[in-house]
Amino acid sequence: MNEIISAVGFCNRTGKGDLSTLDASLREIAETGADACEIGIYGEEIITGGRLIEDRLQRVADITRQYPFKKLSLHGQIVSNFMDRRHLGLQKKVVRAMLELCNRLEAGILVHHSGAAQLADGENAADLDRMERDALAEMAGIAGQYGVRIALENIFTTESGQYRQTPSQVAETVRSIGSDNVVALIDFSHAYIEATYRGLDFREQLRAMAPVTGHLHVHDSFGLPNSMKHFYHPAEATALGIGDLHLPVGWGDIPWEDIFSELTFLPDTTLIMEINAERFADQQPACLERARALAARLGLRAAA
Repeated sequence: MNEIISAVGFCNRTGKGDLSTLDASLREIAETGADACEIGIYGEEIITGGRLIEDRLQRVADITRQYPFKKLSLHGQIVSNFMDRRHLGLQKKVVRAMLELCNRLEAGILVHHSGAAQLADGENAADLDRMERDALAEMAGIAGQYGVRIALENIFTTESGQYRQTPSQVAETVRSIGSDNVVALIDFSHAYIEATYRGLDFREQLRAMAPVTGHLHVHDSFGLPNSMKHFYHPAEATALGIGDLHLPVGWGDIPWEDIFSELTFLPDTTLIMEINAERFADQQPACLERARALAARLGLRAAA
């Protein structure tokens, strides 16, 4: 690839916890020619009560070492949340185990969702920000021992009254920690949806994040918050263009070429396409080609 985007690939299909899907899904990604893979490790039942299950870890290691991906990343718990007052100790315990798991599987990135909470009486947003930053700084020390990057992912508001950092605020959090082991993760669709919801400038939010970003989640949407709570089939949401759709690149209206002509990221950034592999496997070759063209566009600019 190039010194900015060093690898491009896909997230795997997450199984039901018995590891039966893991091997097949990694093989599918390898067969596309992708050189990066992100494993949804949160669904594979490898951690119990904050500690690793050794025999299952060994089985996962035996599977992953069959596939010589240039870059391997692990997606931490979807419910990871360092603004979770009640469960903060448990949350940190699991992230410590996830970082050890990264080390054992030779995965250089742990994806961690930025936090959210309802404000308690007498509490303000700065209190939640401080809670998250203190926890991330603590985890950064552990990540540094393993040579792992924690990639802090921007999410979007999911319920009324929820406190959630904007993409630009996620970037501020990363800067405040000041560690090479904590970087931002731009999820472009998430940023688009949050910008629409809050009336922010989508592209300006991306510009704020880009200088501290070391990991990318690429999938398409129309930036419309989910205003319908139920669909009989996921294709109905696609038809309407509503929600966090995880569509193939080009199916939504995110201006990918313009974005990659303008932004740059930290060296050794991995681009992961978070498109739904079960629904859109036939679209993966075209997505891989387009993503590599976007990475090459950025690389040519960096070399100029």
